[in-house]
Amino acid sequence: MKGDSNEQLLLKALANNDSKAAETIYKDNFNMVLAFIINNNGTYDEARDIFQEAMITLYQKAKSESFVLTSQLKTYIYSVSRRLWLKRLQQLGKTTNGVENFDSVVVDDDIEIHERRDAELGIMHRALNSLGEPCKSLLEAFYIEKKSMDKIALLFGYTNADNAKNQKYKCLMRLKKLFFSQYNIGE
Repeated sequence: MKGDSNEQLLLKALANNDSKAAETIYKDNFNMVLAFIINNNGTYDEARDIFQEAMITLYQKAKSESFVLTSQLKTYIYSVSRRLWLKRLQQLGKTTNGVENFDSVVVDDDIEIHERRDAELGIMHRALNSLGEPCKSLLEAFYIEKKSMDKIALLFGYTNADNAKNQKYKCLMRLKKLFFSQYNIGE
């Protein structure tokens, strides 16, 4: 899968020192790198440093005539950031949550894994959008907005948190069914 034309234009703009391109890439990707680093024994400042190094790598690649983006831009940035972070952890003698043998981490493998994950997330997004209300909003309130069941019961008019939890479960089963029906037909 090649990067889409918007991403190719973004890379060209970055190579031409366009600050708006750099800002766009930052806004679209920093939180993903931050979450990865925080979840793997890092801090906000370390995430900023790693993201900056990844941006420098991307800039240098974008300047190269031979560079072809073969994945989504976010996949590439994530993979570069991940590799940089794992190397940094190895140098510092820190450990991560279940990641071993840093030297064997290959960026191409990461890209393939993340392309598959991107495709699965696309299917999940379509399934969630076709789920309908109130299920879509209820699941977003719980999983994305991290609201408690008591708060969800109040917001959605359920008599108590247990009723809200039962409805969340039913919605989750509907979402799962939609996801797997689309996943199994390869959409």
